[in-house]
Amino acid sequence: MPTSLSIWISAFRPRTLALALACIGAGLLLAAADGFFRPLVAVLAVLTATLLQILSNLANDYGDSKHGADSKHRAGPKRAVQSGQVSAANMKQAMYLAAGAAMISGIALVVSAFGMAGLPWLVGFMALGGLAIWAAIAYTATEKPYGYAGLGDLMVFIFFGWVAVLGSYFLQAQQLPSQMWLPACTLGLFSVAVLNVNNVRDLESDKLAGKRSIPVRIGARNARIYHWLLIILGIALSVLYVANYPGNLWKWLFLLACPLPVLNALKLWQARTPAQADPLLKTMALSSLLFALLLGIGLNLAR
Repeated sequence: MPTSLSIWISAFRPRTLALALACIGAGLLLAAADGFFRPLVAVLAVLTATLLQILSNLANDYGDSKHGADSKHRAGPKRAVQSGQVSAANMKQAMYLAAGAAMISGIALVVSAFGMAGLPWLVGFMALGGLAIWAAIAYTATEKPYGYAGLGDLMVFIFFGWVAVLGSYFLQAQQLPSQMWLPACTLGLFSVAVLNVNNVRDLESDKLAGKRSIPVRIGARNARIYHWLLIILGIALSVLYVANYPGNLWKWLFLLACPLPVLNALKLWQARTPAQADPLLKTMALSSLLFALLLGIGLNLAR
């Protein structure tokens, strides 16, 4: 491809990758705290999650340009296709490459976790991987993208929370305690909060493009209240999980990260322009990563 490497790196949207790492990292660290850790599985899980996030970002760049959300009215950073730095054809080609790489990495991950003897699990996780690839592309890059119908929040909650956290835990432990749904929901809610910042920032341009995101549907003020609810409920679920987890005071280490998502919600409440909201996307993603790391590290130290 003739386009420079720096443009492609920008199209990968590195500031969003922290979120994928937060969700996968939470599952891996919580499995380690329960005595289950295999380095190769962990590395392949992180690689697969990163490739899926890059695929999602490329598909979003292509799809929003195609459907009109990336127009001159868009408030966020200029996208590669929108700005003319990458042609739509080249972006589509990059999507195929990212999807293929994610599929290969995903196959290696499942085989590494279960071996060829675990054929039923191999088939099941391959089907789940196919759904994850579909979800990454169909958010904005299909003829009837579900993101334009306001279903992005639900899909992000499912795939970043339940699939990423529970899936990475299960790949390590090959079992799934019922209490793991609590931190999985926390990371799902925090992931939705990242999307919500993006959608609050782009509310006006999304409205013009016919993209019926949650903020477009409920209005800016209610979207900010919604953001508070995502953060508060997410923290509360992890508090409940840790309160019932054996160990010493180290298990509460994650509380040190709690002020960051709360501060993010406060700043979004105060933000009145897209320029004020834009940096909060990165800080919410990084807050989620720090929260996940301290949650996992604390429980490992508390053993």
